[in-house]
Amino acid sequence: MSSLGFAAADASTMLRRNLKHVVRYPSIPLFVAGIPIVFLLLFVFVLGGTLGSGMGGTRDDYIAYIVPGILMLALTGSAQGTAISVATDMTEGIVARFRTMAISRGAVLTGHVLGSLIQTMAAVLLVAAVAVLIGFHPTGSPAGWLGAFGILTLIAFAMTWLTVAMGMNAKSVETASNQPTFLMLMPFLGSGFVPTDSMPDGLRWFADVQPFTPFIESVRGLLMGTPVAGGTMAATLVWCAVISLGGYFWALWLYNRKSVRG
Repeated sequence: MSSLGFAAADASTMLRRNLKHVVRYPSIPLFVAGIPIVFLLLFVFVLGGTLGSGMGGTRDDYIAYIVPGILMLALTGSAQGTAISVATDMTEGIVARFRTMAISRGAVLTGHVLGSLIQTMAAVLLVAAVAVLIGFHPTGSPAGWLGAFGILTLIAFAMTWLTVAMGMNAKSVETASNQPTFLMLMPFLGSGFVPTDSMPDGLRWFADVQPFTPFIESVRGLLMGTPVAGGTMAATLVWCAVISLGGYFWALWLYNRKSVRG
């Protein structure tokens, strides 16, 4: 078997390990899906009528508007779970043991990334199913829905690499659970729940330039069949590339540095 084949086999083993952890300890995946669902029900049934009318529509119109933002909360919640999982491995010493074994050095990180990506997309699908059950009716084409799923997968991949690095950098599991918290605030500080033009000037500027606004607008346009500006889609792809590559190289640097220190 070639070196690439051995690396793939090792990564597959690490992936199975991470998925078994999900089965044995389902509290984090349930939390990841549960929090966005609670926010969805809160904003739709408690605040939806008022916010919908404030935006010149109805509660049903607001459901269509808010779902992309809720899906982003599912992504960021999963990112927090990833950081906790990685930090647990780093602090309990299992990674140090892996380093003494004849396995691919990148397999541990790859297993975490792929396992977290699968969990994240499962949570996204569950949240989307609940949204449909309470009245969300995406009016885009099937190709648009697939495109939205693809964009969500790219965003999840980028967030996963970033939070893998955060988990490796954390000194404790508690620290790792706190580091990604700012990501969970970003959809609220973008166009996830209200249009950015309703915000004060300074906050509006931040909302327009931060990555989650193009993320949300791209997903919203694809799901609802409304035009997505070329600049918005380009910004989404660029941000995904920047975040994923930045997270990858940061995680790789941390892994190599910790390996050298033993």
